Amino acid sequence: MTALAPSPTRPDASSLAETVEAHLLYLTRKPGGRRAVLTHWDLSGCDLRGAILVEAELTGCKLEGAQLSRANLAQAVLYGCDLRDADLSGAKLERADLRGARLRGANLTGANLSGCDLREGRTPQRDRDGEAKAAGPTSAMLQGANLSGAQMTGAWATAADFTDADLSGAALVGTKFGRAVLDGADLSGADVFQADFCGASLKGALLADVNLDDAYLDDACTAGALLAPPEVAFVGERPLHDIIAEHEQFCASDGQGGETARLENVDFRALKSLRRRRLSGLVARGCVFVGMDLAGVHLQGADLTGADLRGVRLAGADLRGARLVEARLNRADLTGAVLDPLKIADGRFMRAKLTGACLRHADLTGAFARHATFRGSDRAFARMEGADLTGALLD
Repeated sequence: MTALAPSPTRPDASSLAETVEAHLLYLTRKPGGRRAVLTHWDLSGCDLRGAILVEAELTGCKLEGAQLSRANLAQAVLYGCDLRDADLSGAKLERADLRGARLRGANLTGANLSGCDLREGRTPQRDRDGEAKAAGPTSAMLQGANLSGAQMTGAWATAADFTDADLSGAALVGTKFGRAVLDGADLSGADVFQADFCGASLKGALLADVNLDDAYLDDACTAGALLAPPEVAFVGERPLHDIIAEHEQFCASDGQGGETARLENVDFRALKSLRRRRLSGLVARGCVFVGMDLAGVHLQGADLTGADLRGVRLAGADLRGARLVEARLNRADLTGAVLDPLKIADGRFMRAKLTGACLRHADLTGAFARHATFRGSDRAFARMEGADLTGALLD
């Protein structure tokens, strides 16, 4: 005889608030604290925005349509939860147990799911209307989400939106991405053995160290996807290393030697690092610098229009007057970078321009961006604490 599932408990607002408060006391080891054990509770539609539920027990909870934006659910147990249409934007779900969780239509934009477990957890069933109960983020919104190192073996992610998401090092064995959008997503080092990308969009995705030989890619779009960089980069017949050395010599000699570099759509990744190099006035329109170390680099007045700088380290870089129009700076480290105006003559200055740039999850902590132009830029989830934006042009 099959055991009946326990009837869900529907708490009132005051008892739920008391439980959350007691859990916070538990986490801070204060008197009166107790771990939140909400197994099989009915919390559908509840407002838990910003709630701190680290390590909470939520197995089998009904959280359909719940408001959980910016909630901290790191290491929480959400096994078998119903999270359909829930708002988890910006939520913290690091190493959370989401096995068997239903995430159809959930908003996980900008959420941190690094190291979480999204495997099926149980055999898929069907509702009375025939809708699959398969686990995973089917039709979910995961734009810019961090899923690095996530366990998604066998999960259903059909028609989900992973635009600009970080799936690096994730276990995606047998994951079903049919018709999903993975444009600009970082899948570097992910295990995609027998993953189903049929009909999926992988435009501009980062696929370095990804073996696609045993994945299903029928009707998938991989236009502009970046595979592993070449060992040595050439521009025409000249090594890129030599071209950059000539430009650096031009800068060091105040134009008395060397030659300026004017490059377009060149992949710089083979150089690995330009740390502290003197490259003022470099023209590198549409060039690729993904994941490189450019900390402390001198790029005053450089033209990096449309450049791909995703995940680049630009900490302490001198970018005065640089042109970063429509550049991709997703998850770039710009801590302490200088984006102030560049003096070009007495009384004449050139602003740093980031018009239309993508700065999703970029870190500009302590940066100097006085009078910089940010109009039209995407700064969703960017860190700007301590940044000097005096006179900056923002939307």
